[in-house]
Amino acid sequence: MRLTLEGSKSNRLCIYLQHLTNLPKILLPCWDTHVAIGAPKWQGPEEQDSRWFEPVKWKNFSHVSTAPIECPETFIGDDHSGVYIVTGAQLGVWDFGSRNVLYMKLLYSRLPGCTIRRSLWDHTPNDKLNKKVNCENNIGDASSVIGENIIGNKLAKFVDMTEMSKGPQDPPGHWLVTGGKLGVEKGRIVLRLKYSLLNY
Repeated sequence: MRLTLEGSKSNRLCIYLQHLTNLPKILLPCWDTHVAIGAPKWQGPEEQDSRWFEPVKWKNFSHVSTAPIECPETFIGDDHSGVYIVTGAQLGVWDFGSRNVLYMKLLYSRLPGCTIRRSLWDHTPNDKLNKKVNCENNIGDASSVIGENIIGNKLAKFVDMTEMSKGPQDPPGHWLVTGGKLGVEKGRIVLRLKYSLLNY
């Protein structure tokens, strides 16, 4: 996952989510077409919880909600009712009149019959922007809300666009995203993710 700027003037803040081309064999028994997993659901921060609002220098919003987003139904060592993993992401803006707050919400899908073995928050992005990847833009109408009328790419200095990723190439196994949050570091908007290893 990564943040990026789009549009003819590079003035729309967007979030990209890379999907797997093929389902890993280890997940087939848990997530095949014959397995009932239920409808995915969105999870986001509390709108009125200003404890997590961090100021940022941006014309269309003054603050960023840095609240961690996790699915409350998934816990380490829980029963085998399933684990919820991130399969979508969306940006939006709350309008409080005197201040507009950028926030992120995540789409969770259920993996039945699994439990979480280990989780960690990763604050070290992987700079893979020069590598060609197939990404899916999953922001809906958020880009039109967050667009800013400015010429050129002056906003790039306010956004960390490096990619956050961890997968089967990272020991000890196949990491899946189970949480995320926006942040503000040295005046830049950043994306940070929570990864988990599962017991299948």
